[in-house]
Amino acid sequence: MAATATHSRQPGSFHALAAGFLGWTLDAFDFFVVVFLYDTLAAKFGVSKTTIITATGVTLAFRPVGALVFGMLADRFGRRTPLIANVIFFSAVEFACGFAPNFTVFLILRALYGIGMGGEWGVGASLAMEFAPKRWRGLFSGIVQSGYSIGFLLAAVAARFLLPNLPEDTGWRWMFWIGGLPALLALYIRVKVPESAAWEQHRLPDFASIAREVVRFWPTFLYLVLMLTLFMFLSHGTQDLYPDFLTHEHGFDKRTVADLTIISTIGAVAGAIIFGELSERIGRRYAIVAALALTFAMLPLWVSGSSIVLLAIGAFMLQVGVQGAWGIVPAHLNEMAPDAVRGLIPGMAYQLGILFASPTSNIEHSLKGVVGYRWAMAGFEMAVIVCLATVVLLGRERKGRSFVHEPID
Repeated sequence: MAATATHSRQPGSFHALAAGFLGWTLDAFDFFVVVFLYDTLAAKFGVSKTTIITATGVTLAFRPVGALVFGMLADRFGRRTPLIANVIFFSAVEFACGFAPNFTVFLILRALYGIGMGGEWGVGASLAMEFAPKRWRGLFSGIVQSGYSIGFLLAAVAARFLLPNLPEDTGWRWMFWIGGLPALLALYIRVKVPESAAWEQHRLPDFASIAREVVRFWPTFLYLVLMLTLFMFLSHGTQDLYPDFLTHEHGFDKRTVADLTIISTIGAVAGAIIFGELSERIGRRYAIVAALALTFAMLPLWVSGSSIVLLAIGAFMLQVGVQGAWGIVPAHLNEMAPDAVRGLIPGMAYQLGILFASPTSNIEHSLKGVVGYRWAMAGFEMAVIVCLATVVLLGRERKGRSFVHEPID
């Protein structure tokens, strides 16, 4: 007789979810601080704004290094210890950014930060998904991924309410120093989060075995990289330059820009959770396409709303769609990955996607001079949405698969 499903809800699932969610939230906050400081950093370091935007691209480009290093460690030694090391690493680098004396040092630190950021998502998401009950995996997925939007929201709130009240000469430095606080999360993980039963069951004996497993999976892995590249074009193309777009295209001041960013990010959080849960009902692929359809419909209002109210509605609803599609990604990637390399494969696909999409801001900024800022943003995303929907529908899914083999009496 089959035993009861003892692993349907593992002890510690709440703490694993909290670790994955908080890690990605704090990581995203540290990344998006720069987005709200483009003009300030350009002035302080005596470089052009385009150069500062390039620093953001460097951060994105180094993320696959972190996914490889921490993903291999997570599949070899478990999820907890590599996640703790990762959180301490990216927090320390972010804190050090506040002491950067010049742009060269700042650029090096942002590259190092990219390594830390790249390692967090794969390990944190695999930990959370391996603890999630199958019925709630879509919801857990949406919550974990919403951490990215909440990190953006926290950065926007800090830019709106904290930065204007900090000393003019050192305020930007304090934004990075605050980013060192996530190191405290390492203590929570150490005390509260148990090791994954799925990892213990499927662990491989050495790094060579992990590499061989990855090679066997390469055709599907290449498909996942293509899909995630388009996902990255979608999210970074609608977020990274949006504050700058609102400032220079619509003429809003910094506080209004922060307010609109906060509104759009609330939509992003709602979308990730709503569509994550919807994916349990209609499947991962169809839920992603439904979210993309909503995004496409909102593009005109997002860039050309005739009033601040209409712009706010467009920004809110567009991010419901963008992050609604993204909310399904942690579950979808972890279900598609082989059991023995779940710490590595989702994170590598995710971060190689960001490597190939790292020029997103530069592409849009360059298109601005050719077709204008509105068409640069909206036209680019129209093409991305059509391509991404096609790739998703041509793929497959493994919704609801078990990560842990149940014992038999």
